[in-house]
Amino acid sequence: MKLEGIHHITAITAEAQRNVDFYAGVLGLRLVKKSVNQDQTSVYHLFYADETGDPGSDITFFEYPGIPRGRAGAGMVHRIVWRVSGSDALDFWAGRLGDAGHEAVRADQTLRFWDFEGLEHELVVSDASDEPLIANHPEIPGELALQGFEAVRAYTVDARRSRTLLGSTLGFEPRAEGSYEVRGRERGGLFIYDPAPEDRPRQGAGTVHHVAWAAPPDEHAAWQERLATSGAHPTPVIDRHYFRSIYFREPSGVLFEIASIGPGFTVDEPLDRLGEKLSLTPQFEHLRDRIEPTLTPLRNPRDSWVRR
Repeated sequence: MKLEGIHHITAITAEAQRNVDFYAGVLGLRLVKKSVNQDQTSVYHLFYADETGDPGSDITFFEYPGIPRGRAGAGMVHRIVWRVSGSDALDFWAGRLGDAGHEAVRADQTLRFWDFEGLEHELVVSDASDEPLIANHPEIPGELALQGFEAVRAYTVDARRSRTLLGSTLGFEPRAEGSYEVRGRERGGLFIYDPAPEDRPRQGAGTVHHVAWAAPPDEHAAWQERLATSGAHPTPVIDRHYFRSIYFREPSGVLFEIASIGPGFTVDEPLDRLGEKLSLTPQFEHLRDRIEPTLTPLRNPRDSWVRR
């Protein structure tokens, strides 16, 4: 069995509307699902991805209104790394982010920037042969758009203690020091450790909650069994309606998920209408009249230019 790179990355925001404005408006991702946290239905769960909502491009956010900003530290992902096509794309994004008031730092073939809550991102010129995962946006040429995830970078106090789980259990291959790659039949991605800062970590707005790795649906139960046998203490397989999930912490403390590829976001909305309405999974649909009034209505920048 081989994992198919990064499935999705989930982070935390305190302001859903500003989050939509940044990720759909500035970064040009498509809001493919507007739902609620299945473990706390008073909380938005927003999903952004490429035009068809594919794993490998999906960044999601839980909204906890008013939550203080967090601080990444040991056992947390601190940077999300995206693929772009080349130097022209880095130039384009440096200009676009600057025009939107977001600092961007260029270094050779990379560009680092932060969202409005301090969540760090990096664009890298990638030589991966994976299919580019691109969303449509009238201000962003397709050849310059974000192309999906390349990596996540996480803080650790001792990367060595995670070698066995990453290598023997999950099938990651060591690359440069502190760097591991996992590659399946279709896609791959990197997990990279950096030395942890001394500051104590704090989960909050602008921090990553977990990173999910993609698995073919017919292998999902076998992954749960393999993790349990290895002593990783995984959860049972949880049905999230759009995919199935297994959660566990790797030895450095980062919360991992293995998420199945499919059934996907079109199980309850047609492709051309993804993200337009509040989607509630079957176990919560009967509570719509109670849940929906507690959530702040959101404006989607896409609505101003998509033809119906």
